[in-house]
Amino acid sequence: MKNIYEIDGVKPVIHPSSYIHPTAVIIGSVQIGKHCYIGPNASIRGDYGTIILEDGVNMQDMCVAHGFPNGLTRLKENSHISHGAVIHGCTIGKNTMVGIQSVIMDNANIGDECMIAALSYIKPNFKAPNRSVIAGIPAEIKRNVTDKEIAWKTDGTQLYQQLSKRCLKSMKKCQPLTDSKLQKKLDIAQFKPLK
Repeated sequence: MKNIYEIDGVKPVIHPSSYIHPTAVIIGSVQIGKHCYIGPNASIRGDYGTIILEDGVNMQDMCVAHGFPNGLTRLKENSHISHGAVIHGCTIGKNTMVGIQSVIMDNANIGDECMIAALSYIKPNFKAPNRSVIAGIPAEIKRNVTDKEIAWKTDGTQLYQQLSKRCLKSMKKCQPLTDSKLQKKLDIAQFKPLK
């Protein structure tokens, strides 16, 4: 059974087309839309505020989403939250990428199609307009996102949406093989962005 918990009678709502890794923890006032991917050891805690993941969002390994009492943490459609990122009481815009191990704090509002560099720290109340490249500790807006960068990010998010389908279809616990000669090869030709 997955690590999905109610608190004070409030249960998470998860669309059946979304994949939740068995080691992820989801608590309370959480809504997860269609075709989302929640990776190993992610923690989505709606035990004080509400957390909404719109359709197509991916939260990769070790990500955390949380917020202050009565607050809202919202990840808009197709947002891409990379490994180890912390999302706390903020809004992440549509088709935005949050880099590996970045931290986005309370009341920050990140626009649509933004790209946040790995290891960035977004201070509380930070505002970023659409298509901003954001980086640093503390983070600053560096420039505008290019069309080529948005296309690259969109392709990456679509790969995670495909991964959600693959996991729902075929991921299961197994015993490891004892000889690498017996290992089946991944068919990498299948890992192409949707068009």
